[in-house]
Amino acid sequence: MLLSDFDYHLPEELIAQEPLADRAASRMLVVDRNTGAWQDRSFREFPSFLHPGDCLVLNDSRVFPSRLFGNRECHSGRVEVFLTRQESADGLRWSALVRPGRKMRSGERIVISGELTVEIVGRGEFGERTVKLSPQGEIFDVLERAGHVPLPPYIRRPDSAADRERYQTVFARERGSVAAPTAGLHFTPEILDACRAAGAAIARVTLHVGLGTFQPLHTEIVEEVKLHSETFVVPPEAAGAMDAASRVVAVGTTSVRAIESDPARPRTELFISPGFEFRRTGAMLTNFHLPKSSLLVLVCAFAGRDLALAAYRHAVEARYRFFSYGDCMLIL
Repeated sequence: MLLSDFDYHLPEELIAQEPLADRAASRMLVVDRNTGAWQDRSFREFPSFLHPGDCLVLNDSRVFPSRLFGNRECHSGRVEVFLTRQESADGLRWSALVRPGRKMRSGERIVISGELTVEIVGRGEFGERTVKLSPQGEIFDVLERAGHVPLPPYIRRPDSAADRERYQTVFARERGSVAAPTAGLHFTPEILDACRAAGAAIARVTLHVGLGTFQPLHTEIVEEVKLHSETFVVPPEAAGAMDAASRVVAVGTTSVRAIESDPARPRTELFISPGFEFRRTGAMLTNFHLPKSSLLVLVCAFAGRDLALAAYRHAVEARYRFFSYGDCMLIL
């Protein structure tokens, strides 16, 4: 398979730049894999598609302010450090993307604020750097003050104070993601209560979103794709709830990757493409994803490539809002 087989045309004006004032006001394209039909609905109707015996799976990973801006200690010039994966238990050593990267050599220090400096200590693959953080205080407290919300690059504006709340699910609990599990952004406490009232159990898993989820793919041959690893946990109580369910409804591609990965391992590199045999996932709620991305390939694996891309073309024609702050799709 070629990555170009997972492409579609998207007018730039359909990329949502701001969240809706009401989380639950998004549109929802409902796609039936059995009939090949779809319906234009509202996300508020999502609980009506749940039934007694369903298990709704949520990724409770919490986004932290992982984008840092500073200046080179001994040179002029602005530097961005985007923390992507924690490499030490104390939170002081990270993999990161550094821009501009070519000028930054090992040993260089970047002053982020009066209470945080970053030293480049090594190189990784795909242009990553290994960095060491030197905070004045507890590292995540310092990052909360010095860091910025890691909005994706297709949102062409600086992050705002409002993004700290809106680029976070209402059920976020376990800190560690550098991008939001965006299908969960539509939920409110009232919608979750309605899901329970419909008879669905709710299970929480954790997959900390990193480069494995959102970085562009580096090969045209789909079978050669290798993703960065991401840490995840499927607690025994979540596994038990899924085992007891008549249908598992996964909220987001990150929940799908978590529940389809080997729970005995602390990290997953699972890349789901057409031909993959889904063991747990019976339905999926997901946002609309970038062309030729690993997430769109996953959606095509679940819904079927032709149906998924036809539904995407309809979403474009119907002027759905795309990507992180956009509308959603329910695949049954």
